Amino acid sequence: MSMTTDTTTRRGRVRVEHGAKRVRAYFGGEVIADSTRPLLVWEKPYYPTYYFPAADVRTGLLVPDGGTARSPSRGDGRTFTLMAGGIEAGGAAVRYEQSPFEELRDAIRLEWDAMDAWFEEDEQVFTHPRDPYTRVDILSSSRHVRVEANGVTVAETAKPTLLFETQLPARYYLPRTHVRMDLLERSETMSHCPYKGRAEYWSLRTGEDLLRDVAWSYPTPFPESQKIAGLVSFYDEKVDVYVDGVLRT
Repeated sequence: MSMTTDTTTRRGRVRVEHGAKRVRAYFGGEVIADSTRPLLVWEKPYYPTYYFPAADVRTGLLVPDGGTARSPSRGDGRTFTLMAGGIEAGGAAVRYEQSPFEELRDAIRLEWDAMDAWFEEDEQVFTHPRDPYTRVDILSSSRHVRVEANGVTVAETAKPTLLFETQLPARYYLPRTHVRMDLLERSETMSHCPYKGRAEYWSLRTGEDLLRDVAWSYPTPFPESQKIAGLVSFYDEKVDVYVDGVLRT
């Protein structure tokens, strides 16, 4: 069951739903917004953005900065500079007071990356809000997986763990003992996923060639994704991944 109500408004590819989670946004060491009735707005097809009822935002910390955010679906919005804790962030908030979406007219959008931290209930969320319609299934498998790059077999196993995530390609996570870790070089790249946690990356060296950030792992994933902890996955967009002898394309 999703954590939204059954009220949905659509215009073009954008849709608006009423959420049920308590959502908080922090900036400058202060709580800027705290709401148990956030709006989820799918401005992009893959995940939603949070909008807060104005009454749940500390609007006294918002100063109009004369900017305009234009959207063919949401209308023109006024932008605000956020000032708290002795620091400020320009354009960190937007209000669409004349929006074709009635729900957005009294709502405020806080820029995700401008905030110090976001919480859904008492759990911090990274990268973007969790989509209530995204499902992540992690399954043990006996399929034969082989990873090859420049004619070199980099990994091979008959004990992969398969991860299926809504709207994304299946990923194959392999035990490190079945991976040529001697060919991998730790990268400085890191990323965060709201469903899996923090990922670290490796580049692959074969001869004189260095393929950057071809593999990743979640050393300490969120509890719901513990089955991939410490396993290694490869981008089949960057190397050749064969599953039961068939090259993934």
